[in-house]
Order: sequence, then structure tokens, then C-alpha cells
Amino acid sequence: MNSNLLSVSIIEYNKIPLPHNCVKPSEYANAIYPITNETAKAIDEYSFFCSIPKGKTILKAGEICPYVFIVCKGALRGFVKDGTKDITSWITVDNEMITSISSFFMQLPSFENIQAIEACDLIGLSYHHLELIYSRFPEMNIVGRKLLEKYYRDAEERAYISRLSNAADKYNHLLNTKPNLINRIPQKYIASFLGIRIETLSRLRSKLSQGK
Repeated sequence: MNSNLLSVSIIEYNKIPLPHNCVKPSEYANAIYPITNETAKAIDEYSFFCSIPKGKTILKAGEICPYVFIVCKGALRGFVKDGTKDITSWITVDNEMITSISSFFMQLPSFENIQAIEACDLIGLSYHHLELIYSRFPEMNIVGRKLLEKYYRDAEERAYISRLSNAADKYNHLLNTKPNLINRIPQKYIASFLGIRIETLSRLRSKLSQGK
């Protein structure tokens, strides 16, 4: 693949119809709120599947985000640039929804970048098709509301961490709320997400492992 392709083109290059052995997006929706067979059929027909290699950026700042994704497998991060420094704003793993929320729903240029930090399998749905589903199938508006509620609960957690001044408190809060990230995600991204130096994170992990 040409490494100079725009991030949107990377998605376009890799997207295929949903494989038969893939968990259907209608199953995700139905687990949140009961949907009809007709609704399920439409969601699955409009959705697509794509595999993204580790390290690839699927959205760049300044682009309009055209898709919302379900992460079937893998891990991604959102980040913003501060000069030459990357600041990780969120990390998402398997069975979660990702998008650039303001860019996608308002169809405006994104202020953040989205990068695969593991090889990822994603299910995508375009803004146009999501709006069509909302207008045709009223129960999907409830699914969407519940997903947004979860998204904003997670955003509230991130805001809380950012307001903590003590590095140990930041790390302990993450350890209590997202323990699955600690040994899975590279330390440089964890440190960036917490707003602490990687050396500080290493000391905190060492102290905890020694029971201090």
C-alpha cells in the first residue's frame, strides 16, 4: 500500500462487505436495545468490514470523519499535535465504538487524529447511512442515544483524570477503571494519556509491582 495515501483512502482501500464469519453490527445494536429484523438487515447491508495494519492513521486532523466504527479486534488511540509532541486523548479496544465525535456528527474537519496501535478489524458505517437508518427505523435512535451516553461517560472519566494533579492518583484511577489497558497498551501512550512522563509511569509501575 502506498504510504502517502490519505487516511480516508486507507479505509477505502481496505473496505469489503461483511464476511460471513464476522459478528454482525446488528447484533451489537440489538444487545443495546431490541431492533426489528428489517432494521437488522438494513444495518448489516449498509455496514462494511476493514482490516487496518498496526501504526496506520485512519483519520488525520483537518479531515472530515466519514465513518463510525465498531472495533471487532485491536486497539486505537485519538491524539492531537502540540508542536512536535503527540498528546493521546483517548484509547479504545475491542467491542467499543470509535469515531471523531464532533467531526462525524457535525461533518466538520476533525481536530484529532485516530491511529491503530494494534492491527485492527473494524466494522464501519457512513454518516449518510447512519442518518438514513435513524430516519427509517425509530428504534435505532434509542440505540444511538445509549451509545452516546456511554461515550460521554467515558469522556467524563477522561476529564476527571486530566484534572487530577498527582501522577499516582492518575495511574491508580486508570488501574481501577481500565485495568485491561495497563499491560496491553505501550507505556508511551499510557503516559501521554495520563499527562505524565514515561519515567514517572515506569516508577509507579515498579512500586506497585514491588508492593510499595
